[in-house]
Amino acid sequence: MSARRVGIIGTGFMGGIHADAWDAIGHSPVAMLGNGSSSAAELARRHGATVFTALDEFLDAVDIVDICTPTHLHVSYALAAAAAGKPTLCEKPLALDSDSGRRVVDAFEAAGVAFQVAHILRYSPEYAIARARVEAGDIGQPAVLRLSRRSFAPKRAGESWFADSSKSGGIVFDLMIHDLDYARWVAGEVTRVYARSTSGDRTQAVAILSHENGAVSHVESSWALPAPHFRTAFEIAGSEGLIQFSSEETTPLEVCLHDDGGGGDTGLGETDLASNPFHAEVRAFLDQLDGAAPVMSPGDALAAVRIAGAVNHSLETGRPVAIEKEGTR
Repeated sequence: MSARRVGIIGTGFMGGIHADAWDAIGHSPVAMLGNGSSSAAELARRHGATVFTALDEFLDAVDIVDICTPTHLHVSYALAAAAAGKPTLCEKPLALDSDSGRRVVDAFEAAGVAFQVAHILRYSPEYAIARARVEAGDIGQPAVLRLSRRSFAPKRAGESWFADSSKSGGIVFDLMIHDLDYARWVAGEVTRVYARSTSGDRTQAVAILSHENGAVSHVESSWALPAPHFRTAFEIAGSEGLIQFSSEETTPLEVCLHDDGGGGDTGLGETDLASNPFHAEVRAFLDQLDGAAPVMSPGDALAAVRIAGAVNHSLETGRPVAIEKEGTR
């Protein structure tokens, strides 16, 4: 794996998470694009990076771009990175609408450089192992998925970009999109969604996804838990068995098959479920630059945006929303 200069755009919470991940795999960021604040300077100092405030100077100083800005800025920075010919990792979501997302995907394709969106569940051990078991046919054809992601309400000041759903995408684009992507990764293309939600700071939302192959996914997202609780769970039911996971259980991942043996467990003793998915994510991007197959294509990220947009449209209208099929390059 060759050495490359990594630069991070955005010096907030996620910028720090990604900087720590790059450090952990031995590729500490050399540059950060920030707003000149003292917090940006401190983050750069911790990682031995140089702070830039001018985008063109930042792009000249790096070989890889990692975008960790507020959501509504992803598209503009991604387009600039593509124009500069820089391989780019971008925090999820790709964009807040599919037209903007398509512009980004097309720009990187035209530039001939790698682009990946950081959908972390594809690198989370429990989720990746469960999907591999489905792909191996262990539980037969997946029929019903139940995915749950519950957290406390994000603590942001009222004037924060995050409080403006036109900039953050609200609970669907910030929290639920993790499981929307995962449902499609496991059960295939989504053709129709129906969603309902509560309002207020402690939003809860539920979406029902109809998949092209007949499978159904029930996706629950919540900002209603008291701090600092964050809980996730999934259940994948197939024609030959069940895979289930709950972050509250002591047995992280359980596989129950329809056979006389009673099924088997996949736990800490068999796989490194304690591994950090952010470390795996940035390492996988470097591996992709060195010729490995991508874990997630730009088309996959665009599909997640389309599904999330359909969920929001269903929430607004109170009606089911059909999703037009589009190729995922």
